[in-house]
Amino acid sequence: MNGRRLNSIYRRGGEAERISSFVTVSPRHCVTFLMRIILLLGLMSPFSYLMSQEERGLTREGNKYFDKQKYADAEASYKKALEKKSSFPEAVFNLGDAMYKQGRYDDASKQFELAAKMLPDTALKARCYHNLGNCSMEKKEYEDAVKAYKQALKLNPNDKDTKYNLAYANAKLRDKQQNKQGQKNQDQQNKDNKQDQDKKDQQNKDGKGDKDEKQKKGNGKEISKEQAEKLLEALKAEEQKTQEKMQKKMAKPQDAKLEKDW
Repeated sequence: MNGRRLNSIYRRGGEAERISSFVTVSPRHCVTFLMRIILLLGLMSPFSYLMSQEERGLTREGNKYFDKQKYADAEASYKKALEKKSSFPEAVFNLGDAMYKQGRYDDASKQFELAAKMLPDTALKARCYHNLGNCSMEKKEYEDAVKAYKQALKLNPNDKDTKYNLAYANAKLRDKQQNKQGQKNQDQQNKDNKQDQDKKDQQNKDGKGDKDEKQKKGNGKEISKEQAEKLLEALKAEEQKTQEKMQKKMAKPQDAKLEKDW
């Protein structure tokens, strides 16, 4: 699954799927069509009718640029169409495709979300969610991608491309979750190891401190002045006794035998 390639924007028959205008009217039938609308409804003026044809023409122009892989020019045409009619769903959807092809996945996602709200047909809504899922995949937001593909399949359960992409997104999501859990476990292990080392260092520090304190108490024992004088007198007395013993030993007469010299 990891070796598979994610399908790009919604495709059918090898070509990028874009929504064509729902109604197209050839130039020679414009007048007849206009008269019918005026006579039957009396609501649409010639100006508004011509405006609707203008936005469709700009959308078709954008489609031609898109087919030539001139995605920036296609984007410009779709935006011009939306300037004529901001609620024109075909231009909204196709603008998302052009943005997707230029790697602007956040902008494309907004267009597909907007188109999904505008389009009445469930099959067309499914294409919006399919492409929205692809945008999330490109951003490595696999959980959002899974949600979008599932929504697309609710609207069009038989779409093989969406089924494939959903399986791919689920596999990537599992890998991400496993890696995240593995990193979490490693971080916890590192934290535990650091705590153990800090504890050992503190114990060593405490043990050394106790030893130093004992040595300090033993070596730095203080005595009073009176005790110092008594100790000095005792040392002097001991020294006096030693000198007296030495003097007695030197003064003792030696036994000698005098022989008469005749």
